[in-house]
Amino acid sequence: MTDTHTNPPLLGYADRLSAKQGDTVAFKVSSKTGTPFNARLVRSISADPNPAGQGIVEEDASHYFESQSFPSVERLFNSGSYAIAQTELNAAPGASLTFSATIFPTRHSDCVQSIITVGSFDLYLNTAGQLCLSAEGQSVSTSMALELRNWYQVSAQIVNGVVTLEQRQLGRTQSATVEARGEINPQIALSGTPLIAARLVDGLAIQHFNGKIEAPSIQENGEIIAAWDFSQGISTTIGSATKGPDLTLVNFPARAVTGANWDASEMNWTHKPEHYAAIHFHDDDIYDFEWDTDFTFIVPSGMPSGAYVMRLESEGHEDAIPFFICMASGQRTADLCVLVSTFTYAIYGNHARPDYAPSWQERLSEWNAYPYNPAEFPQYGLSTYNYHSDGSGICHASHHRPLFNLRPGYVTFGAASCSGLRHFQADSHLLSWLHAKGIEYDLVTDYELHNEGVAAISGYKAVTTGSHPEYHTNETLDALRDYRDNGGNLMYLGGNGFYWRIAVHAENDSVLEIRRAEDGIRAWAAEPGEYYNAFDGTYGGLWRRNGRPPQDLVGIGFAAQGEFFGDPFLRISHEAKYDWVFEGIEEDIIGDFGFSGNGAAGFELDHIDHRLGTPYTTVVLARSVTRENGFMLVPEEQLTHLTNLTGGTEKEAMHADMIWTDYPGGGSVFTTGSITFCGSLPWNDFDNNVSTLLFNVMQKHLA
Repeated sequence: MTDTHTNPPLLGYADRLSAKQGDTVAFKVSSKTGTPFNARLVRSISADPNPAGQGIVEEDASHYFESQSFPSVERLFNSGSYAIAQTELNAAPGASLTFSATIFPTRHSDCVQSIITVGSFDLYLNTAGQLCLSAEGQSVSTSMALELRNWYQVSAQIVNGVVTLEQRQLGRTQSATVEARGEINPQIALSGTPLIAARLVDGLAIQHFNGKIEAPSIQENGEIIAAWDFSQGISTTIGSATKGPDLTLVNFPARAVTGANWDASEMNWTHKPEHYAAIHFHDDDIYDFEWDTDFTFIVPSGMPSGAYVMRLESEGHEDAIPFFICMASGQRTADLCVLVSTFTYAIYGNHARPDYAPSWQERLSEWNAYPYNPAEFPQYGLSTYNYHSDGSGICHASHHRPLFNLRPGYVTFGAASCSGLRHFQADSHLLSWLHAKGIEYDLVTDYELHNEGVAAISGYKAVTTGSHPEYHTNETLDALRDYRDNGGNLMYLGGNGFYWRIAVHAENDSVLEIRRAEDGIRAWAAEPGEYYNAFDGTYGGLWRRNGRPPQDLVGIGFAAQGEFFGDPFLRISHEAKYDWVFEGIEEDIIGDFGFSGNGAAGFELDHIDHRLGTPYTTVVLARSVTRENGFMLVPEEQLTHLTNLTGGTEKEAMHADMIWTDYPGGGSVFTTGSITFCGSLPWNDFDNNVSTLLFNVMQKHLA
């Protein structure tokens, strides 16, 4: 259970990030204040708190949701994954019992780590890492700690009150079997709900195990009364029983992980599931807070599509919960559709950056920016860019919990000499520009693309991304490709887009999975043999390694990464055919300014590559003037310390390409190849050459 004394006094989340007319959005709020909290609805125009720019800009939306007050209730949440049986298990007093499992411990802890528990019986590792069995206050333990990241067969046998513990190391480095004997009350009856990887006390799961568990079983008088085969139903949240009750998996422990029998003869769990018969549990898994609903909002007819924020306030404390109103398929209200990258938002949700420093709070206070940072609240569950407490990479993400970095006014880079924004806040630079230019738009999110396919965006004259559409499913890429190939005009206004493959869980579509397989700029590296997604069995990692490089969709792909700074573009094409792109721009240097990195071409850059799918008809309109020694080539582009895939020098490969491509079906693609491009749009009150250039492109598409 989290320590509520260190939590923000007012915090909430919505059960969905996108909704359409008639949909119900449920808001779940924890308030430690002594008075009711007030909820009011606004439309988000700018989420950048930088006073040098527009600052936070929001429009009143009380016409669609009248401001209301609700009782303050403090709500708790419980981290840690485990498996709990769907029915109880009972055995007669005095019966001989055996508890056994194959385990792979990954962390020594200051807390007991339960392996199998039923009622008062608990087979666990103590704080010294030794195998123990306890029942009704009596316990027996071995004298030798289990080594981390090694497989062991462990068991506890109870016959007439005599307990025999055994731990046997498996694998090529087997050691002698360790045994221990002791006594407990022989009349203790087995009665209760079995748990794997935790213990239930007063209805609360505690003593979470860190590591993999395989083939747990319980015997009574030599007969198996409960046994579970985790190689079955790997894509589900059910722990399948070969005998006894099935298990329900709580907080999404990792599946499709290598087991004790894995010998590297097969890398795909769907081909040899018996080699993937383990589940990896963590004491900090948390994907759904399961808070009660405090109030709901039914999206009324006629509500404009856009980014909205439910603002909460009580006794001077505030929170702000964004969500996105989309139009139903075929009910367009504008010619332009903006793709909101909610999959990427969720994957980065609660990203605790390693460079975070408390000194950032001074700027946040000066700007009246969002004050909370996930680095200070790891108990809320971190992002897939962070690690579990046992050092393994976090591979699941969900928005069914408060996401600190999905808030208007959140600053990602608190020490940057600019706004320092990413994701939702950075994408608001585009939304505020559209409002400033009077360009009508509808929104669609990845969720609609994934579930509805190209129908979600068909009929729009143009579809544009924001600054960083990084994470995609096969379905979202298919939708964008089909839109383009059927005459649609696609604009990619970011960098490092269409990069990683993710999977959506079939039973709970709020939970996403990422396997950081070979290659790519990776926050962590997946273990050998664990490159295939558990949710759908597909090969994870880069879309490039799955045969769908970004160049094949939008003509450019990730090439270089630097710190959070930007450089300008230099006009390359002077063909009369494309003069319209630069109409009203006298200079060739474009975007040597901006609220994101102080330049239009920065942080992460994409370039063309005909071998990866860039059409030969592509025209490079402009190319970044990338500084020396400011960027690194991404791993998938690097071959040796002297060579890379482009065949040229590293310097020649590290740049952003702004391109235009016409496609045979009448569609087109315009791209900027830079995460920081949109940050230049609001500069000088939207009067600048980056703004002019994008307006020219928009007018071409929307004419």
